[in-house]
Amino acid sequence: MLMVVQCLHKMKKIKKNFNLNNKVAVITGSSKGIGASIAQAYAEFGAKVIVSSRKSADIEKVAEEIKSHGYECKAIPCHVGDSEQRKNLIEKTIEIYGSIDILVNNAAINPVSSQINSVGSEVFDKIMDINVKAPFELSNLCFPYFKNKGNGVIINIASVEGIKPSYGLGLYAVSKSALIMLSKCQGNEWGKFGIRSNTICPGLIKTKLSSALWNNDLVMKMINTRLPLRRIGEPSEIAGLALFLASDASSYCNGQSFTADGGYMII
Repeated sequence: MLMVVQCLHKMKKIKKNFNLNNKVAVITGSSKGIGASIAQAYAEFGAKVIVSSRKSADIEKVAEEIKSHGYECKAIPCHVGDSEQRKNLIEKTIEIYGSIDILVNNAAINPVSSQINSVGSEVFDKIMDINVKAPFELSNLCFPYFKNKGNGVIINIASVEGIKPSYGLGLYAVSKSALIMLSKCQGNEWGKFGIRSNTICPGLIKTKLSSALWNNDLVMKMINTRLPLRRIGEPSEIAGLALFLASDASSYCNGQSFTADGGYMII
């Protein structure tokens, strides 16, 4: 009987580790797709969520949907390519909730599909500014608050392209590879302050950003015949991993990359 009680106690403790009660989470690029799914999951598990993207109407819609279920959520518009708007996002979060615990750098772009020698410096700068510089600076803006509290979580949403590049997605792959290394550097330098940084590397997920791929018959033929799971992923299938990495259930994970790709990395 004692062993049963001890076992039940441990199970409750494990369940409690996934609790985000009273945590404040900021998710960029959360008007749709992966970002919106992560916001919904965090709110369901108790977090106070800030949804953010360029268009106010889009994030207000997400926020209202979350609040309609009785959860806490606010919308703060932010174009992550603008340094002043990045500062405003973090400052407004502190103004509203007085704290910040979790930063999810999800906003990203991929405006071209061509060989790297065909892309000009203007496009290069745009991709790097959104996909790398923005997460770098947003993380740095959160750092003082994390350090003062003695804990904090950064989750950088990269891609399997940052590990195993596909033809025509070269610059996007370079930016995502840099993001993976950013997590490693953050984890290495900031771990002593109780700050953890990890990366999620999704495979092909059904989002607007990847629509050119899942609307491509040749790509889908490869997915349906070669990918071990024989299908593309849904945004909600990334949210569970993001929940794990934001919670105490992953308290010993730092500077790591986690793939969710249907088996892409093993073919």
